[in-house]
Amino acid sequence: MIELESVAYSYGGGDILSDVNLRLAPGSFHFLTGPSGSGKTTLLRLCYMELLPSVGTVRILDTDVRDMSRDQVAATRRRIGIVHQDCKFLDHLDLQENIALPLSVAGRDIEGERDNLEELMSWVGLTGQKHNRPPQLSGGERQRAALARAVIMSPDVIIADEPTGNIDWEMALRLLKLLVELNRMGKTILIATHDMNLIRNAKSQTAARVLRLHNGRLQLAGADL
Repeated sequence: MIELESVAYSYGGGDILSDVNLRLAPGSFHFLTGPSGSGKTTLLRLCYMELLPSVGTVRILDTDVRDMSRDQVAATRRRIGIVHQDCKFLDHLDLQENIALPLSVAGRDIEGERDNLEELMSWVGLTGQKHNRPPQLSGGERQRAALARAVIMSPDVIIADEPTGNIDWEMALRLLKLLVELNRMGKTILIATHDMNLIRNAKSQTAARVLRLHNGRLQLAGADL
């Protein structure tokens, strides 16, 4: 699905990532760990084409990102769902409208997708909040809404950047359960996190691999996690 080969990324005269090699196979589940400032978010941004590598090759769905036209990039991004740590919603729209926003941007018929939207809202446990505005939501509700918005276009890959960083443990486990369910449906999952307890819990439910960034290089973490 996503492959990085001998990738480096430099900014401000310094290397953030060096000689990174990564392959996310279809249906795989990966965690990305490392200290703050180690380059986790930069690596994720390379994986969803917000950044281009300074050196090396990034292939998304078997195509080198440097060879993609603007239309190809847009079409490929629809197959990748992104969950940011700091969820951005439009406060003048209610929750249901915010979740449906990717459909509108893609020119899809919202009314024709109404049943799927209702089912998705139920899956993340937010049916009762569908008419609430974003400021009325708790941190856990916002993160589940962000996941719903990320998967509404039925992407093949879900990338999440510290999705449980601002919520309590109970809500973190609820979000993890949803991500595990997506993986069991065949979706490729990549999660950046500092939370070792979350990783241990996930490894008891799925064959998750743990990657660690250290000094700009990517390593497979030890089995003790």
